[in-house]
Amino acid sequence: MVEFFNRKTRKLDHLRIFSKTEINTEKSVFDDVHLIHQSVSNEKPDNIDISVEFLGKKLDAPIIINAITGGHPDTIGINRILATAARKTGIAMAVGSQKAALEDYQVRDTFAVARDKNPEGLLLANLSASCFFEEAVEAVKMIRADGLQLHLNQPQELFMPEGDSTSRDILTNIKHIAQKANFPVIAKEVGFGMAMESICALYNAGINLFDISGKGGTNFIAIENIRSGNSNKEFENWGIPTAVSLIEGVQLDLPIKLIASGGLKSSADIAKALVIGAEMTAIAGPILRELSKGSVDDVIEYIEGLKIGLKKIMIMIGATRISDFSRLPVVITGETAEWSIRRGTDINYFAQRNFGNSSLL
Repeated sequence: MVEFFNRKTRKLDHLRIFSKTEINTEKSVFDDVHLIHQSVSNEKPDNIDISVEFLGKKLDAPIIINAITGGHPDTIGINRILATAARKTGIAMAVGSQKAALEDYQVRDTFAVARDKNPEGLLLANLSASCFFEEAVEAVKMIRADGLQLHLNQPQELFMPEGDSTSRDILTNIKHIAQKANFPVIAKEVGFGMAMESICALYNAGINLFDISGKGGTNFIAIENIRSGNSNKEFENWGIPTAVSLIEGVQLDLPIKLIASGGLKSSADIAKALVIGAEMTAIAGPILRELSKGSVDDVIEYIEGLKIGLKKIMIMIGATRISDFSRLPVVITGETAEWSIRRGTDINYFAQRNFGNSSLL
């Protein structure tokens, strides 16, 4: 009973602490990634198409409102607004961890409201990677989800006062779920990044969809330290930066799809992630900050601004549709380049791409 109580109340703790904490708000996680301006681009605004298809559904932009909350009665309004914004802007949405709703039927509406407000949209369920298969099925059924995020949050659990000390083999558990599931399964980090070794291990376990969620966004070690009153900040810089983690996944050249998240907040961040090789991008913190202003219109305005900005960038770099990004050159410098080179990545590959059949050549 104590654990369940903590599970519900920590949802509010996370939101409260996040709203009062400024973490990595100035520096972009893609500062070392440089798009290449094309002076003679012939693209016109009316020709730009940023729509994509993901998990069998068409979206107006390659953006997901990433997992934020649910599971406490006070969070229903948040998911109602987020789902409404997702519907009106034509993007995808993931709900927060549904474990609390599996334990208490009375809080299921805090998640189900997302489907109620966005009946036809792309909606992702969310549970810990240590969940049982039956729980995974129930989470998907609860919101009629199009797929399931299995979140990996070991660092957070280590610093969480009520952290899960289960000894279950996570990789074996994920493999079991992936093999039995009749819905797409996404392996999702929660802000600490995915190394190439982890991606390979998960791929061998049957996963081909990854949300790499690198360091640079919401810092859950810092948040849990605040919750527990721990003043030791030794581990608050832990993790793999978002750009590095994305590069590690791309350079594996596996038949996988990568979702870039972890500190993205601008149209430029989205464009850079797509050029490196992300299939989709996901944003949580900045959207929650917009939501804190109190209106769904603020969230919609922010998302529409991202879409408009992405179209402008595409004109300047010579892209007409999202699929064009994979052929565009990009220069990677600084610590991101240094890290990637040390890990065996051919950074020049990204800079030496050509436009293929583009009229620019």
